Amino acid sequence: MLKTPLRLTLAVLTLLAVGACASSRSLDDSFSDIAGNAELKGVLFTDRNHDYGDIDITLFEGRLMLTGTMRTQEGRAKLMENAWKADGVEQVIDEVLIAEKTSFAQGLADTRIDQTLKAKFIADEDVISTRYKVSVSRGAVYLIGAAKTEAEHDMAVSLARTIGGVDNVFSHVVVRAPGNTQ
Repeated sequence: MLKTPLRLTLAVLTLLAVGACASSRSLDDSFSDIAGNAELKGVLFTDRNHDYGDIDITLFEGRLMLTGTMRTQEGRAKLMENAWKADGVEQVIDEVLIAEKTSFAQGLADTRIDQTLKAKFIADEDVISTRYKVSVSRGAVYLIGAAKTEAEHDMAVSLARTIGGVDNVFSHVVVRAPGNTQ
């Protein structure tokens, strides 16, 4: 019999492998994103000079998208500096606002938007949900990923715009056929 932690580890690795295959992303890309994400969170956690609690980190195939709010320009600049410290980061997309921390009510609204959009992606046969990552901040939806076609990308953006409470949709999605990494 396998011990529970080993069983859990195998289950997680299997899910990652299936998710990577289903999205036409290589397993190496998926693991690299996970490792880079964890590394950056570690760097930010050890920086006690700035509050990164309202920052969302979204990494997709070496493209790092940062969303949320920082209270000062100095904190934002340090965040950008730290972002480049994570292994595998090839591009940093800065969508961080200088503003007060997101309110609890807005955070709940953003979570509702995020979950609704992910469900719409899964339900829509024209959008391959595993090819997209979503971040929502203050009613703005930020997309990153790799669409198979321009029509798929347009549908993903359209689905985001139909959700109540969405003020803006910002897409950092590249359009490319599966297997094409350029």
